[in-house]
Amino acid sequence: MTVFIAGSDARTMDFQEGDVGYILQSNPHYIENTGDTDLVFLEMFKSDHYEDISLAEWMAHTPHKLVDQHLRVGRAMLDAIPTQEVVIRPL
Repeated sequence: MTVFIAGSDARTMDFQEGDVGYILQSNPHYIENTGDTDLVFLEMFKSDHYEDISLAEWMAHTPHKLVDQHLRVGRAMLDAIPTQEVVIRPL
């Protein structure tokens, strides 16, 4: 899991079965399964309202010129980002 903090700081941690991670409210984060078995995790919120904004969704809906000025990834890459949220659900 990588947690992004204000500015350009980020911290990446590897978790094992049974580990617990905590993310401060409003800190963007990214979870990736780097193992060879299914990842099962429980995400809990102190609120009764859930809202998800993926990095790809944010980049797709932010003016491309602004994103490219900061990330320098090129217009072609930004144009290729889907504008609809992609949700992956278990079968």
